[in-house]
Amino acid sequence: MARIIEDAMVETVSQALLGAIDCDGGPTEEQTAVLRAIISGYWGRTDIDVATLTPLSAKQAGAAITRPDQRRRTREFMVLLELCRHPLTATQVDRVEDYCTELGEAEADAGLEVTRDLVRDGIEVAMTDYLRFFEEVASEVSEPTLKEFDGSDESRADLVKQLRAYEDLPAGTLGYEFLEFHRTNNLPLPGEDDDHPAVFLAHDMNHLIGGYGTSGQEEIALGAMLLGINDSDAHWINFIGNLAVHEAGFLSSEELVSKTSTLGREGAAELLAEAFRRGSECTGDFSTADHLALASTPLSEVQASFGVPSRV
Repeated sequence: MARIIEDAMVETVSQALLGAIDCDGGPTEEQTAVLRAIISGYWGRTDIDVATLTPLSAKQAGAAITRPDQRRRTREFMVLLELCRHPLTATQVDRVEDYCTELGEAEADAGLEVTRDLVRDGIEVAMTDYLRFFEEVASEVSEPTLKEFDGSDESRADLVKQLRAYEDLPAGTLGYEFLEFHRTNNLPLPGEDDDHPAVFLAHDMNHLIGGYGTSGQEEIALGAMLLGINDSDAHWINFIGNLAVHEAGFLSSEELVSKTSTLGREGAAELLAEAFRRGSECTGDFSTADHLALASTPLSEVQASFGVPSRV
């Protein structure tokens, strides 16, 4: 899939991203590390040194970045980077909004709206708004054969029964490894309880096909990989959710404990950048596949059919 930010635009976009986080005394250590990882690990420009990079102003960024897809990706990375500032400040949010306004990207974006909520109105408003955005794309990230799933006790029991039957498949098949993934990570099967509903089926399949575990770093990486494959609204909102739980710490529940500063951990920024790169190298979006129909197919064949590259 296309990388979107081509080599000729990498330095310009990097300067714009640096400008967007150059506030409150300058970028934080974590913001700098994430930007550096994106430049070198995703875009492959090890020759660009963030420490000597000259930031662009909002107006300069708007004049220099003109392609709609590149403006969108720049806005996404600006939101990612602002969520890596802890604590997130009104100055940072306003600065990113100024840049996105000049890029023509400030209207009706889920990422910009929830970051505004977080700073101006607090965690509960940000979480409510995020869940509203997610509901709008929920059908797009659900398993294709479950789009009309009614959630009744009977339908949930039927789904769990179907999934448990994968134990009879040969080791190495997608279905068998799906069960192993849940056993290894001590996870309930989708539909088995209220905290792991049927909508998680496609998400869990994505973990398996993408090759990522369930730690905070790898949850964020999976979201980045899918966004690297297909820069859709559904993948963008999903990625914001990953960041909301594991980086910004405003999306939580009784069973889900949110965290902050995950991308500041050793190796996390590099894992993020590698995930974006791996996504851009895929030949198709495995998240939209009919995973249940592929259950008896070897996992390696499923990955090969979508051009999923190995992890470094």
